[in-house]
Amino acid sequence: MKVAVYAGSFDPITKGHQDVIKRASKLCDKLIVAVLNNKNKKYWFSLEERKELTEKVLEDIPNIEVLDFSGLLVTFMEKHGAELVIRGLRAVSDYEYELALAYGNQEIADGEIETIFIPASKEYLYLSSSVVREVATYDGKLEKFLDEKIISQVRERAKLLNRE
Repeated sequence: MKVAVYAGSFDPITKGHQDVIKRASKLCDKLIVAVLNNKNKKYWFSLEERKELTEKVLEDIPNIEVLDFSGLLVTFMEKHGAELVIRGLRAVSDYEYELALAYGNQEIADGEIETIFIPASKEYLYLSSSVVREVATYDGKLEKFLDEKIISQVRERAKLLNRE
């Protein structure tokens, strides 16, 4: 069975993430969507909330499992029998960063994993979670950026954070 991992912070998960995940799910038997917890990063949503939002928008894709993790991606992949890393690319600047990560992961894993890059669809080239958070902060339209299943939760979080 071919197991792949698509990892990210998903704070929150965007339509761009969803697009790459749907396309990646066709390339493997099982796709683990790994919600990363980086202790050095400040998130809008807790790890549990980010995992829940991700599960909610991906519930219709049968070969996906959403898990959370912290630490090295390679260690997580070994634990779950995964051999492919899926990464989405938006711009040339993404490529440079992602290529360095791919080589680093391959080195750490002694060549036992490969990285597959999936280019973002045209409509999502400039979409990121930080753009979504900015739009939400100023009560902008989120329908083009987020699945309708999670828009209300993102709006609620933006209102809560605006009060602080």
